[in-house]
Amino acid sequence: MATVQINVRVDPSLKEAIDEYCRSRGIVLNHFVQEALIDRLEELEDIEDLKKIRHEPTRPLAEVLAELGLDG
Repeated sequence: MATVQINVRVDPSLKEAIDEYCRSRGIVLNHFVQEALIDRLEELEDIEDLKKIRHEPTRPLAEVLAELGLDG
């Protein structure tokens, strides 16, 4: 996979904390940052999905069970 470099400015204490976390767990900083960014993007997508779902109509449980053939 091709990679590109990004530059960010962070508080020095945050950088120290991240460095210490990665060092103590044997994690490469690049991997840590990439995973953190991916996780955050997934969280944002989940939030958008939740906003859409909130406006969907609900159905009675009995109706859902009947549809699934679990109404006994």
